[in-house]
Amino acid sequence: MEKQKILCVGLVCLDIISVVDKYPEEDTDSRCLLQRWQRGGNASNSCTVLSLLGAPCAFMGSLAAGPISDFITADFSQRAIDMSAVVWQLSGQTPCACCVVCPPTGSRTVCLYDTNLPDVTAADFSKVDLHQFKWIHLEGRNADEQMKMIQQVVTHNSTLPPEQRISISVEIEKTREPLYQLFPHGDVVFVSKDVARHFGFQTVEAALKGLYSRVKKGAVLVCAWAEKGAGALGPDGVVLHSDAFPPETLVDTLGAGDTFNASVIYKLSNGGSLQDALTFGCRVAGAKCGFHGYDGISEMLRNM
Repeated sequence: MEKQKILCVGLVCLDIISVVDKYPEEDTDSRCLLQRWQRGGNASNSCTVLSLLGAPCAFMGSLAAGPISDFITADFSQRAIDMSAVVWQLSGQTPCACCVVCPPTGSRTVCLYDTNLPDVTAADFSKVDLHQFKWIHLEGRNADEQMKMIQQVVTHNSTLPPEQRISISVEIEKTREPLYQLFPHGDVVFVSKDVARHFGFQTVEAALKGLYSRVKKGAVLVCAWAEKGAGALGPDGVVLHSDAFPPETLVDTLGAGDTFNASVIYKLSNGGSLQDALTFGCRVAGAKCGFHGYDGISEMLRNM
């Protein structure tokens, strides 16, 4: 029997990445150390990491035909990521992001042209066979439609015994009011440092305790705080913490948050404890910051 997959719903785009030794000043010409194309987008990146960790996974998001999507689909295929749920839109362009990565400071600056490509809808989601999946992760985007998608999963789960039900996680990364309606609808809720600060919280522990009332009963709230590590709070009321695991040399922080989310999901979906998942997430995300892209994750796992 084919193993059940993890489905990530959200953005896929083209990342054009320039690595620089210092961030360029406005209105100047400069050379970069190296430049590459990379498949990007939060949900897409998390699929890459899940695949490298050995988890069967699938991506659902929008694409438009053209040379950018040709590059993206080839990369999905190379990573053995199921893209049968991708929605091919008849209008709009596949999004592109220009990313400036500056290793000396550890910064990554992203300028996304989100184009006019429609997001996937609940109607698109209804065509997907949910029996394939054990976990569905939604990157908060078009929250009104994603609420309807979650309801479809809840309805599906109501017909199944508890051990066969799909777990739902949501990521609330951007400080956009419509996204906050997702808080009470994930079994696991990832909230970003930016969102936590937007609500006035200056530490991981304060954010977890202050925002936990927004999640549903029995849910887990997770918050990563860059070099301060990450924390989680579950229904037992105990705040868990993991230190960060920075690499010897900081190289590329682009996608570190997506790596953390995917690693936590991987551990939890395989029966790991919340503490183990939190520590594993910080360890993999920290290691990822020590090399360009994601392929170094495979070598890191061999050395663990």
